Amino acid sequence: MREAMAVDGRAVLRRGWGILTLLMVVAFLGACETDPSEAANETGEALGAGTEYGLVIHGGAGTITRDQLTEEREDHYHQALRAALDAGYEILEAGGSAMDAVIAAVVIMEDEPVFNAGRGAVFTSEGTNELDAAVMDGADRNAGAVAGVTSLKNPIQLARLVMDESPHVMMVGEGAETFGAQFDLETVDPDYYFTEERWEALQRAQEAEEVSVDWRGDENRMMGTVGAVARDRDGNLAAATSTGGMTNKRFGRVGDVPVIGAGTYASNASCAVSATGHGEYFIRNVVSREICARMEHRGETLQAAAEAVVMDQLYDHGGTGGIVAIDRDGHFSMVLNTPGMYRGHRMAGAEPFTAIYADEGDGH
Repeated sequence: MREAMAVDGRAVLRRGWGILTLLMVVAFLGACETDPSEAANETGEALGAGTEYGLVIHGGAGTITRDQLTEEREDHYHQALRAALDAGYEILEAGGSAMDAVIAAVVIMEDEPVFNAGRGAVFTSEGTNELDAAVMDGADRNAGAVAGVTSLKNPIQLARLVMDESPHVMMVGEGAETFGAQFDLETVDPDYYFTEERWEALQRAQEAEEVSVDWRGDENRMMGTVGAVARDRDGNLAAATSTGGMTNKRFGRVGDVPVIGAGTYASNASCAVSATGHGEYFIRNVVSREICARMEHRGETLQAAAEAVVMDQLYDHGGTGGIVAIDRDGHFSMVLNTPGMYRGHRMAGAEPFTAIYADEGDGH
């Protein structure tokens, strides 16, 4: 009798452990299926749904302080940012693609001489202009990039052609321009890029170089880029970035902008990112891809991932700058570790927001 009771007891115990194990497995599988966008934020509260569609842009980051800009200059930047937002948002609102939207926004900023891209590109040590640009489509992770082009009005359009019309990802210099000529892209004379402000910046950089005998120069001359990220009504993401490079650069230097995963990245599985700052550090830390990877592999929210990379990882390694990003559910982020970054966003049904200084917030 005692043996029978012992056998029955063990059977009951086994059934109990079996049920408990089953419940634990179900709970584990449920947790694995949780969407990263529904993960808890730092306060432990579940994040709500993002916007249906929207656009986030930047016009460069760096030591941008109130004592450097007049009210008139500030107003000029805000107007330029809003014009770029309007151009991209109009496309999204009409049901257009995220890729068309980011291209439209960046073209506006390339045409605006106050930004270091397109017409406002900075000068190399030889007094010339070399421009880089990149685009990436989050739907299929197709990408296109150009570096060192010297005669195009809008390099971002050439980057898109590399993506759409060639089997390659990156083209450089004369070869890239030869490819672009097949599609009748608008070209310009070297004088098109000349602005007194950029020319004076080159003179200051070269004078400082003569004094310090250090051709690497200061951090600020390595900053300046424009970019845009977007989510469209179909849930597709895209990123576009364009730059004139760094003032007084030599030796055919190329920064992070055309390096996919460093200055530009987009994947519908996570987010789209466009970066601005000291390019060498963004390349070494693979900043744009790292933000998306933290979302995909660690389940982090976009804001948490962006802050971890820009405010901690990048900054700890000596890198300065910022990013704009939007995730697959329409949450956006604008993170910078510098005193300022020209930036803005316009989300579905909302008014446009623009900012310059770090203490102005993100407009959420």
